[in-house]
Amino acid sequence: QVQLVESGGGLVQPGGSLRLSCAASQNIFGIYTMAWHRQAPGKQRELVASVTIGGVTNYADSVKGRFTISRDSAKNTVYLQMNSLKPEDAAVYFCTARPTPSSSYYWGRGTQVTVSS
Repeated sequence: QVQLVESGGGLVQPGGSLRLSCAASQNIFGIYTMAWHRQAPGKQRELVASVTIGGVTNYADSVKGRFTISRDSAKNTVYLQMNSLKPEDAAVYFCTARPTPSSSYYWGRGTQVTVSS
């Protein structure tokens, strides 16, 4: 079972940047998909960004061009660089891992991102 611990959330003004980090309890080299999901109050969880073992990335339309996901297998860490943040990006961000294409996601506990002036 993969344990995931997020960090880097906080309060930022609109237009600002944050970098989220996710430390995994095991080597992520063999984990098929690492991803970030988010959930805002009153809304369903949504996939924000994902990166496969082969380096293929996928982004929600709402964050394309502003967010960048990356994985560092040497550090067992996944990052989410978030630029040009908007108030609608405010949410709890969860690091997730899917060991194989057909398995369920493992979830971290989340980190709060607040975008407000």
